[in-house]
Amino acid sequence: MRIVVALGGNALGKTPKEQLKLVKKTAKPIVDLIEKGNEVIIAHGNGPQVGMINWAMEIASKTEAKTPEMPFPECGAMSQGYIGYHLQNAIREELLNRNIDKEIATVITQVIVDKNDPAFENPTKPIGAFYSKEEAEKLAKEKGYIVKEDAGRGWRRVVPSPLPIDVAEKEIVRTLVESGHIVITVGGGGVPVVKEGNKLIGVPAVIDKDFASEKIAEILDADYLIILTAVEKVAINFRKPNQKELDKLTVEQAQKYIEEGHFAPGSMLPKVKAAIKFAQSKEGRKALITALEKAADGIEGRTGTLVVK
Repeated sequence: MRIVVALGGNALGKTPKEQLKLVKKTAKPIVDLIEKGNEVIIAHGNGPQVGMINWAMEIASKTEAKTPEMPFPECGAMSQGYIGYHLQNAIREELLNRNIDKEIATVITQVIVDKNDPAFENPTKPIGAFYSKEEAEKLAKEKGYIVKEDAGRGWRRVVPSPLPIDVAEKEIVRTLVESGHIVITVGGGGVPVVKEGNKLIGVPAVIDKDFASEKIAEILDADYLIILTAVEKVAINFRKPNQKELDKLTVEQAQKYIEEGHFAPGSMLPKVKAAIKFAQSKEGRKALITALEKAADGIEGRTGTLVVK
């Protein structure tokens, strides 16, 4: 089968050192899928990483060295590069340990969004450091940032989270996959760009990695979209006495649970929405939401939450 695997933040950690350690564990269940003869395309988040890069460049710009500030789309591209570097090396090592002869590469991917997407009018995605209210207001005034209070933890810059409409490098990714190679793509949801004539222009935004993974899965005509998270199954009444884990969800059931408010925004909600979109996109397509180490078991129907039309 052709499978797009969307890695969650728990597969990558929050620092380069932590990430180097975690990707070795992450590589094993991915190579399990490859070893069984599946074509695997890998996508991943970049929340902590892009925030760290953006914050570091911001601090550096205030030093005597006068390092230029780094635009946010470039920070996204940098995060794709360094996460991909760690991931592809860990997966390559695991492949060689099992005597599997396959090549793997990271494609720095631009994901096209609509410049009229309503998300640009209502930025909601927190990035970077926490500030006091006074610091945040100063940043907003000096740099034009939109800042919001984040769950009682302090103030942060927020950027839009538009929906993906296409992937600029899709034909390159398709060629690599059809040639039998493993590809890491749409990292962090991809670098968000808008089209202006023949130009692609980066915009300060973050595309949800689950929606970007769903988009590339559709484009590549994948059989399965596996959305990996910290839990083994999707649950309703999460963390309540009447919590119930779900083995299977039809699109209709999933939409009903969304309307009832069972899934948290910024957590399980985008995963379920992306799973619904993929399952609806073509007859026979399936989405699986489960924990990283359970991916192979999930494909064989032993665990996870399967989302079907």
